[in-house]
Amino acid sequence: MSREEYNRVFELLQKHHQWFGEVIPLIASENIPSPAVREALISDFGNRYAEGWPGERVYAGCIYIDEVENLCIRMMKKLFRAEFADVRPISGVVANLVIYTAFTEPGDTMMALSIPCGGHITMGKKKLGGTAGAVHGLNVEYLALDYEEMNIDVDRTKERLKKLVNKGKTPKLVMFGASVFPFPHPLKELADSFHEVGATVGYDAAHVAGLIAGGCFQDPLREGADVMSLSTHKTFFGPQHGSVVSWERYAEKIKRATFPGMVSNHHLHAVAGVAIACAELLEFGKEYATQVIRNAKALAQALYEQGFNVLAEHKGFTESHVILIDITKQGDGGTIEKELERANIIINRNLLPWDIKEGRHFMHPGGIRLGTSELTRLGMKEAEMVEIAEFIKRVVMDRESPEKVKEDVVEFRKNYQKVHYCFESVMEAYKYIKIR
Repeated sequence: MSREEYNRVFELLQKHHQWFGEVIPLIASENIPSPAVREALISDFGNRYAEGWPGERVYAGCIYIDEVENLCIRMMKKLFRAEFADVRPISGVVANLVIYTAFTEPGDTMMALSIPCGGHITMGKKKLGGTAGAVHGLNVEYLALDYEEMNIDVDRTKERLKKLVNKGKTPKLVMFGASVFPFPHPLKELADSFHEVGATVGYDAAHVAGLIAGGCFQDPLREGADVMSLSTHKTFFGPQHGSVVSWERYAEKIKRATFPGMVSNHHLHAVAGVAIACAELLEFGKEYATQVIRNAKALAQALYEQGFNVLAEHKGFTESHVILIDITKQGDGGTIEKELERANIIINRNLLPWDIKEGRHFMHPGGIRLGTSELTRLGMKEAEMVEIAEFIKRVVMDRESPEKVKEDVVEFRKNYQKVHYCFESVMEAYKYIKIR
């Protein structure tokens, strides 16, 4: 029986690879790494330990591991013009926990966006099971969101901050950044207000790190951020991992928060993959980030012209990879997500800022979220976004059979099988690699 299960795992892995070579991948939090990154991920680094900082390891056997990690640190600092970088956090969640550990104590107050307003679950309250509240014991208060502008409301946030100070709940930390992140946050406009009350200004760049590295979104460390966390597998097109970048004056507290606070072994094969992705971004990041945003704008415009309620039309819909659509006239996000999946179009349902007040919930919210990072990595440009909008319209608006649309999607995808914006791309993007 164990042999049957063994074989079944590989059968499912291969089916997944084949399937993703035939879908339109629009998940905003995903991307496709280059063949070079995939090579790093199957290296022996993944079997080793290197607790501590390079040159100060708890384990022997780290001669080459230290060199790779130091290369990764140097490139990460260059990409974000940072004085310090810690590439050991194993995910964006862990990177945020590093910030919480380094700059706050349990019981402190933190400000961030609420989850329906785009905030990540790491910024959630204890009663919601969010990382900040449930894991680190922070009291979370919300930044104000302007629903029309789909961005933080500066004046109302300043008012909320003032009220918290007057109540004796002065925040020790504010986290800018979000999971629904179409526009740069007003960091310049608000950083001084938080610094004046003694708060640390953090910035969660998990979604937009690749755009920042490409010089196409905003520059948090120059706009007032003390520290920035990131994921390395969204617009930053490496393996699943995380990092924290900051100023030298905060280096020791961040290092100690990471180890021994948050990680032991820090997935060294992924660090090697991140190093490769850093090199790719240094070489191709500007071109890639520019095209990601162009594609997002083109897809949003095409969907809008098809009759979809794409939010923030008056602002050009987006300045990032993310598009948010109010889908309530056509159904609910959960149902439409499943219908599109049947057509090989992979998107995710998403809460709209007002959904909870209107009685909706995450399984069947009023919105869907689309992202153009992976499509761009596959070499697609504005013309392809128009075709993709038509596929989505056929399923959602025209109620055409998803199975019929799927046939056309599979045909469409045949021309987009290689990874772009990398040094070598001999192997197809989703080719299953057998090494047994």
